[in-house]
Amino acid sequence: MSRPRILCISFSDIRSDARVLRQLEVLARFGDVTTLSYGARPDAAADHLELDRALPSLPQTPLGVAKLALRRFASVALDAPAMVAARGLLADREFDVVVANEARALPLAFAVAGSPKIWCDLHEWAPAERTHVLSWRLLVAPFMYWVCARYLPRVDAATTINTSIADMYAEQFGVRPEIVRNARPFVPELSPSPVTEGLTRLVHSGGAVPGRNIEAIIDAVDRLGEGYSLDLFLIPSRQGDAYWQKLTERIERSPRTTLHPAVPPDDLPAALNPFDLGVFLLPPHTPNHRLMLPNKFFDFVQARLGMVYGTSVETDRLIGDHGLGVVTPGYSAEDLVHALRGMTAARIRQYKEAADGVAESMSSDADVLVEEGILVRLTDGDTTAGTGVGEARGPA
Repeated sequence: MSRPRILCISFSDIRSDARVLRQLEVLARFGDVTTLSYGARPDAAADHLELDRALPSLPQTPLGVAKLALRRFASVALDAPAMVAARGLLADREFDVVVANEARALPLAFAVAGSPKIWCDLHEWAPAERTHVLSWRLLVAPFMYWVCARYLPRVDAATTINTSIADMYAEQFGVRPEIVRNARPFVPELSPSPVTEGLTRLVHSGGAVPGRNIEAIIDAVDRLGEGYSLDLFLIPSRQGDAYWQKLTERIERSPRTTLHPAVPPDDLPAALNPFDLGVFLLPPHTPNHRLMLPNKFFDFVQARLGMVYGTSVETDRLIGDHGLGVVTPGYSAEDLVHALRGMTAARIRQYKEAADGVAESMSSDADVLVEEGILVRLTDGDTTAGTGVGEARGPA
């Protein structure tokens, strides 16, 4: 009997997308996976359809923008340059299961030939992905809301990163996604690194994109002075050349900040382990920021680091419940300086030991079970058990 044919769509470079990489490892156990994304073929994929990195996944052409402004969403859903290219690459190929990573991939998933089962992995609250940007708020947010309203009730499975965001999908679209956090596999070989008296080693990892407030962390470590250092493991944005140049110039002016090359997701815990405190100060520009539970939270846990986070609903709860670190009331350099000044080596050791204590329970084991359950249902033909989704599709 032939293995199920699985298509995984992600408008990212999957090789540097930790969430989709973990997803692929599970998909590959259930079938032969074809990936459709920017960048080269990920290792777990049997086949790959590569999109040109220059092609946007939203309808940003003059005609596309005009259609968004006129709310002609049905006619623009597949007009984005990357969507047009993707349909050409797919042609009439058929699949048994299609995994749409993020809501923007749903129109394409429903256009795939045949009648595949569709699982949508909603990495965040789609209608507010970038609502701090005026053009997104005016043009794209209404389109994303339409995509969710039109397609989500017809998928066979849906997942998202935490309960807060799942509740929003249930309230707005009548679909309650299952929870697949951004947790990563347990790294048993790591333990808390020693803490050096008189030196606090801060570290931050992730995408170097505007709005992440990396500058505030650099400013804080410069203000703190002797006894503090900051190491950055950053991934430049695909569209962020100007910002990247500005940020690297700021880093070069800081005597206490070191920029490292990005490391593969699997290697990140070991790269972070020598440091003391993982730092993230993301202002709540959007509901996704306010309700975040990002990859880096779980990266810091597996690296056995303490944490300093700007206040956010989900991370506040986990940090407080498990004694993992400090939550700052605001997101400025001064907030971070206040949180760090006077923090003792003994407290840092406590935070790192607390991370060690929860590393196994906060690993991706529970999330893999959810994904495996979905794939068992989809590949066996039972698409509705336990999901609250999977209504008759009708025309796309």
